[in-house]
Amino acid sequence: MVVLLTAGLNAYAQQEDEIIADSAAMQTVQATDSITSVVVEKAKKLRPKRDWNTWKPNPQRALWLAMVLPGAGQIYNRKFWKLPIIYGGFMGCIYALTWNNMMYKDYSQAYLDLMDDDPGTCSYNKFLHLGKQIQTKADEERYKKIFKSRKDKYRRWRDMSFFVMLGVYAFSVIDAYVDAELSQFDISKDLSLTVEPTVMPNHNGGDWLDSQSLGVSCKLNF
Repeated sequence: MVVLLTAGLNAYAQQEDEIIADSAAMQTVQATDSITSVVVEKAKKLRPKRDWNTWKPNPQRALWLAMVLPGAGQIYNRKFWKLPIIYGGFMGCIYALTWNNMMYKDYSQAYLDLMDDDPGTCSYNKFLHLGKQIQTKADEERYKKIFKSRKDKYRRWRDMSFFVMLGVYAFSVIDAYVDAELSQFDISKDLSLTVEPTVMPNHNGGDWLDSQSLGVSCKLNF
């Protein structure tokens, strides 16, 4: 009986120790969580809010963003009104490139079909007037010149569209960089240009009155 009572007391004491340990662990976790939340709240309070009125973009970052993605430099500089101009230029160049390339291929194929002796290749008929056919040698030579001239023209226009698209890309990159640079340029009221009359000495004259000349001077204050 005494042994059972002793074992029961030992088990009860062990259970009590486990409860106390669990309670201490819970208190430690709660204290750690509260300290972490306090630190986070203080960090949020100490972090300064960005003032967009005085914010200045970094020219190097604007340059790299514009090189990676056209228009990204303008977004970084917060010049959103330039995006329709840039992407409108890209879309126009892509449309012109696609159209001219299609016309070049059609006229090039028509010219090749007219040059060969195969009667089955007659894609050039869609470029002729309604009901007209090439019957004489003179008509054939005339249409050869027309098709060759047009395919060369559309090829030049296709190549020009590609180079114009590269120009739009270069313009977007340069604009982003220059815009970021000019955002740091001093345009305060201290910068002023004044034009006023002045008296300039003339050392060639002997008399005091003759040695002075009236003129106009420009002053740049910065």
